[in-house]
Amino acid sequence: MRLIAIITVSTLLLSCGHKNYDQPHVIITTNVGDIELELYDKKAPKTVAAFLSNIEKGLYKNGSFYRVLKEEGLESQYNSGLVQGGINRTNPEAYKALPGIPHESPRETGLSHTNGIISMARTTPGSATSEFFICIGDQTQFDSSRRTNPDGLGYAAFGKVIKGMTIVRKIQAEKNNGEEIIVPVRIINIEKL
Repeated sequence: MRLIAIITVSTLLLSCGHKNYDQPHVIITTNVGDIELELYDKKAPKTVAAFLSNIEKGLYKNGSFYRVLKEEGLESQYNSGLVQGGINRTNPEAYKALPGIPHESPRETGLSHTNGIISMARTTPGSATSEFFICIGDQTQFDSSRRTNPDGLGYAAFGKVIKGMTIVRKIQAEKNNGEEIIVPVRIINIEKL
C-alpha cells in the first residue's frame, strides 16, 4: 500500500513539472544560450508542421546561425535586423534533399514580422525548407514588400521568441563580414518542449 502511495505521489509530481501549451513550444540550444519559441500552428499549419518534422528528424543538430543583418556601429541593445540559421552551411546534402514547404504568406496567416518573430527563409514561393530567421525589432518589410521579394508575397512567419531575445541579440552582435557571421554560432539542437 505504501509503495502504491509513493508511486502515485511521484507520478503526480513528475506530471506537474511538464507544461501543457496551447501551441507548440521549442527550444533552440546554442553555444551562447537558449531561445524558446512558441509556434503558431493554427495560423501557419504547413510551416509549423514542416519545422517540427525537421526537428523530429534531428536535422538541426549541429546546425548554425550564420547570417546577420544589422546596422554597423550601433550598440546591440538598440540594433534591429535579423539573425538567420539552419543547416545550409553545416549539412548541405540534407538541405538540398528537403522538399519545399507550401508558402503561407503573411496575407493568409495574419502574422507580421515584428520583434521576435521567426520566419522561413526562401527564394521563390514554396522553396523554403530548413533555413529560418528571427526578427530583431519590427521588420514589416518582410510581410509583402517587393523590395525583399519580387513576388510581393513576403516570408512565412510561423512563431515568436518568448524567452531568449537577449541571446538573439548576442548572436546579432557576433563579429561579421558583411552579412556573414565570421564564426557561426552553433545550434547544438532544437527540441520540442
